[in-house]
Amino acid sequence: MSKTNIILGIESSCDDTAAAVIREGKLLANIVANQHIHKAYGGVVPELASRAHQQNIIPVVDQAIKLAGIRKEEISAIAFTRGPGLMGSLLVGTSFSKAFAMGLNIPLIEVNHMQGHVLAHFIDTPEDAPKHPSFPFLCLTVSGGHTQIVVVKDFFDMQVIGETIDDAAGEAFDKAAKIMGLPYPGGPLIDKHARNGNPKAFKFTKPQIPELNFSFSGLKTGFMNFINNGSAKDPGFVEKHRDDICASIQFTIISILMDKLKKASQQTGIRQIAIAGGVSANSGLRETLMQLQKELDWEVFIPKFEYCTDNAAMIAITGYYKFLKQDFASQETIPLARYELR
Repeated sequence: MSKTNIILGIESSCDDTAAAVIREGKLLANIVANQHIHKAYGGVVPELASRAHQQNIIPVVDQAIKLAGIRKEEISAIAFTRGPGLMGSLLVGTSFSKAFAMGLNIPLIEVNHMQGHVLAHFIDTPEDAPKHPSFPFLCLTVSGGHTQIVVVKDFFDMQVIGETIDDAAGEAFDKAAKIMGLPYPGGPLIDKHARNGNPKAFKFTKPQIPELNFSFSGLKTGFMNFINNGSAKDPGFVEKHRDDICASIQFTIISILMDKLKKASQQTGIRQIAIAGGVSANSGLRETLMQLQKELDWEVFIPKFEYCTDNAAMIAITGYYKFLKQDFASQETIPLARYELR
């Protein structure tokens, strides 16, 4: 085992194959291979995703190790995403990690993907050490598959106090984009068009869900009816009002998220607020949080864009803290498509 702690992180939960190297808590390399084949199908095709992972994983790991300037024999442990995610995709990352760890005779560390998103706030580079949230803090984790409000008490004590009962916020963005005829992935395109639109141009009904839970299925249905009705009256409705429609649906989704987050802050008394997950790259969400920081005396933490979407740096940093605890997985560990954060 090397004198310094060097962790190789592997991420393969969905359609991005990623590898990262962290040495003593500092990020040395973070490589992501995107899969563009899914654009033709309007969404991720699981079988195609797993095949692409098989093609990408060795080149991605090799590139990460070279960029980090280390030898594979120096790696102290391998951290990998165990779940949640697409089973075929997870199998590729899990199998590779187990084989690589066995070949090097080093420990294996399993990581919950959602825990990784939260701990992305603790990624440092040798050149940059941004301010990190202190415990406890609230983290709004928003992605294509998850929407959660988490009380983060320490690196390994997290309590989900609110979550979606049906669809995730990221899924709502992508579905709204698809209904409008925008290509996949649609969430970033809605964000782009929304910058030129009026967020109050159209009003959409927000779901009345008790406590801190979310629901986006009704909003998606209401939005589809809105587009269908508008297009029935005027075939060019979407094209004429695209910017305003995007701004309005984005405003509604962000309002739903912020209403619950404000309620969670009031109930817990926690004013340190973080966001994580793919949707945390949304410019409207980021700007709204910065406004609330001033209005509500919050201290807001927003990760860099490259740590919002799926990446291996967040897996490696989680693995690093698990390594310090000597919290290792066995070679019998299997991936989990569903994996509760706890």
